[in-house]
This record gives sequence, C-alpha cells and structure tokens, in this order.
Amino acid sequence: MANDHHTATPEAPRIAVRGEAHIEAEPELARIGITVAARGTDRRTALEDLTRRNTHVLDLIKGYGDAIDKTATGALSITPDLTKRGRGERIRTYHGRVHITADLTDFTALGELTTRLADLDLTSVEGPWWSLRPTSPVHAQARQQAVREAVQRAREYAEALGTTLAALIEIADIGADEMTMAEHAMPRGMMRTAAYAGADPEPAPALDLEPQRQRVRAQVNARFTMHPPTL
Repeated sequence: MANDHHTATPEAPRIAVRGEAHIEAEPELARIGITVAARGTDRRTALEDLTRRNTHVLDLIKGYGDAIDKTATGALSITPDLTKRGRGERIRTYHGRVHITADLTDFTALGELTTRLADLDLTSVEGPWWSLRPTSPVHAQARQQAVREAVQRAREYAEALGTTLAALIEIADIGADEMTMAEHAMPRGMMRTAAYAGADPEPAPALDLEPQRQRVRAQVNARFTMHPPTL
C-alpha cells in the first residue's frame, strides 16, 4: 500500500517549518478626508451653497494634476435644523454636508493642499493616512523573503542531523501578507477646521508632513522531506 504523501516514514523523514518576513518601506499613497459643509435658510439655498463649495474643493484638488492618484465623493446630505417655537417645532436652517477623499502620491503637494483646504470656509480636513499600493512590489519581496527563510531554516535542521533536504512537499501561505496600514492622522493642533466667514489675510504656510513607514509581513508554512540521517 502506498504511503500518503503527508505521512513521514524512516525512509523519508519530514521537516515542517515556518518562514516569516517583516519589511519596512516608505509609503506610496497618502489619503486625506475632506468634509464640506453649507448652511441655508431653505433647502434649495443650502444645496446650492453646498454644490458651489464642493465644486470649488474638487477644482482645487484637480489643480494638483499628477500628484492626485484618485478622488472620490461620498454621500451628500441636507438636514433641517429644528427649533422650538411655542407648542411646535419649525425649521430654522438647513445644513448640508458632503465628504470627499483624495489619494496623493506627491507628499510635498500634500502639505500645501491640506493647508489650502483647511483655510476654506466650512471645510474640515482629516488625515493623512499613509499606505502602500496593493500592487506594490514590497508585498512580493516579503513573500519571497518568507519562502527563503523557510528553506534556510529547514536546511539548518537537516544539517543539525548530518543530512540534507530531499524534496519540497508543500508551501502554504498563512494569512497572506498582512500590511499594517499606518492610519497616522495629523496631531489635532496641526489640523484646521474653517467654519467662519472670511479667509485669513495671508495664506497659512504649507504643513510639513513626515510620511510614516509601512510595515509588511508575510508568513508561510513549508514541509520538506530529508534524506534519512544516521542517528
């Protein structure tokens, strides 16, 4: 009866090892979140004001050209602000809000854009959140390094027994590569929420943002057979 390939035998002793890799790399993308707000005494006025502010923000972002990797607009909302009047309630004003995300590849432009956005009326900025692209070669480097470590570890075990590896049985990717995305927002003191009428006389200086290095991890389980050692 043939032996199952998962069963170790004296003629083909098996070694099972784990290979791990941890790589640090500079981020490739920085994401910021922009919330644009508007107010109006009626729904149409609030919507028109919100549309105007949203268009201005999008035009400002698009003005950075190739520095922008992707822009996305989230849900838009117009909400009535109710106030008590006598026995009932009545609408005092309408508040509009829309959320925009922008991914940048140029981190010098990031600091300037963040400052210019935060200087706008009724506009707030969150972020940045640093990351690598899903297609970054760093992920492949981590996986390859994990495999090399598994092979080296198995060889060391075999050498300790005075023998060598014979064949690879299996390599299993455990957990794929788990990237720790550094959701590193600017300190609150560096962020500005412009919710007032009128801009500053002088534009604020661009923020100097320090990109946070990204950590990529890869793990594999590997099984080998080795030539029978002499014990």
